[in-house]
Amino acid sequence: MERTVSAADMVARYLAAAGCRHAFGIPGGEVVSVVDALDRAGIAFHLAKHENAAGFMAEGTWHMTGAPGVLVATLGPGVTNAVTAIANAWQDRVPLIVLTGCVEAAEALTYTHQVLDHQALLRPVTKASFRLADGAVGELMEKALAIAMGRTGDGRPGPVHIDLPIDLARAPREWTGAAYLRGPQGRTAPAGPDLERARSWLAEAAAPIAIVGLDVLNHGAEQAVADFCRRFGMPLITSYKAKGVLAEDDPLSLGGAGLSPVADGHLHGLLGEADLILLLGYDPIEMRAGWRDPWHPDRQRVIEIAAEGNTHSMHRASLSFVCDIGAGVEALAAAGPARARVWEGGGPARVRAALRQAFGADEAWGPAAVVDTARKTLPRGAVATVDSGAHRILLSQIWQCEAPRGLLQSTGLCTMGGALPLAIGARKAAPERPVVCFTGDAGLEMVLGELASARELETPVVVVVFADNSLALIEMKQRGAGLANLGVDYGGSDFAAIAAAMGGVGVEVDNRADLADALRGALVRDRFTVIAARIDRKAYDGRI
Repeated sequence: MERTVSAADMVARYLAAAGCRHAFGIPGGEVVSVVDALDRAGIAFHLAKHENAAGFMAEGTWHMTGAPGVLVATLGPGVTNAVTAIANAWQDRVPLIVLTGCVEAAEALTYTHQVLDHQALLRPVTKASFRLADGAVGELMEKALAIAMGRTGDGRPGPVHIDLPIDLARAPREWTGAAYLRGPQGRTAPAGPDLERARSWLAEAAAPIAIVGLDVLNHGAEQAVADFCRRFGMPLITSYKAKGVLAEDDPLSLGGAGLSPVADGHLHGLLGEADLILLLGYDPIEMRAGWRDPWHPDRQRVIEIAAEGNTHSMHRASLSFVCDIGAGVEALAAAGPARARVWEGGGPARVRAALRQAFGADEAWGPAAVVDTARKTLPRGAVATVDSGAHRILLSQIWQCEAPRGLLQSTGLCTMGGALPLAIGARKAAPERPVVCFTGDAGLEMVLGELASARELETPVVVVVFADNSLALIEMKQRGAGLANLGVDYGGSDFAAIAAAMGGVGVEVDNRADLADALRGALVRDRFTVIAARIDRKAYDGRI
């Protein structure tokens, strides 16, 4: 390996040492040396059609590999285009390394074309923003990767921005190897009198329930939490990001929460019946306003095992432990043998049955039938992504996950336009796994150009479009508020024709049998497929 390399080469080699094998973006003159360095380091650079989509593609690779996503953007509009994807990574706790090109400080004093303060723009939506400094490339990369992966004591991953001045990126440096990459934090566990009190509460509880969030995934504590709930016979509710921590066909699983008022009504009632509530890696950034103070620690025992201290004030806890989630769960489990759990009126089983009825999929055709048919047709292990909208709320209740990271979505920022690029990134990183994207027609129209990315990147993703020619969720809100129908309806696009024009296969369906046939055909195809499922307007009324 060369000993004299550019600073851009050093940046790329640190990323490769961290496990990164894919980068996404749109090159510009200010980042061509970075793109070239990534390629030499064994990190394939993939061209997207928009930087926002590139950021979601990068996130998709992280979900499949565990290595940070890499987004590359040129100066000025390249950076501003990427802000939504970066803000999404910040709110969804995604380790995203954002590499941007910039002009030298001296150059910026007299040259203003496309020049803006990237760091000032991105600091509010990143964990850290750095400007590459002469003579400290290795130190910067070690720090940036540790911060992005949540290995600096805060316990949560997130995006980190690195601005690379053009001349400095090309400057020669001596390469002595990636000096130091921090590993995961030690598995710190709670101890002391509060832990003993928590154990006694667990031992005494007759009707305990757990709420599980995405920090369980961030800490690799999925198995520890699943084992804990099974050992103590404890039903659990998950945030949408944590779906599958316990296989959702398990009788203890009550599915996801946080978006559907229908689902939350049943779950809040059950929380009121609990004599112990355990919050395991629960991060309320995924939850809506209805999850502010949903229990009463003045008369209910609430134990929180969290990655960070409670500064959000979304809820209160009787006892709170900030620690490694897996180690905290294992320490609590030392409470001893589980006692018999007695829920008066069969609480969890009753609510599970009520949820199944509320989100029944036995309709002949409609959005629930689309989800149900897809779930039954696609193989176990398939990865699904879903865009924001009414279809996402319904799908997240019906779609059962047998394992974590089986359903990917924007849950903190809840932005539209993320599902297709998420699917492309996931399929690129894990080509052996079928990947299906569920999107509304408006969401797909936001990112139609990325169908060309799916073609160019040879990712045969399956795109299922809920086509009702309406922003259904917003239209429902307008009607519910007694407001006029404004800005939510539009003419229908011919998605099958669009798919064919962009190098894929397009199909339009309006019944279960044709949808199942289209899905089976898509699974064996070597190019992307768009399936437009035509559904009625107002098909979500009373469903979410």
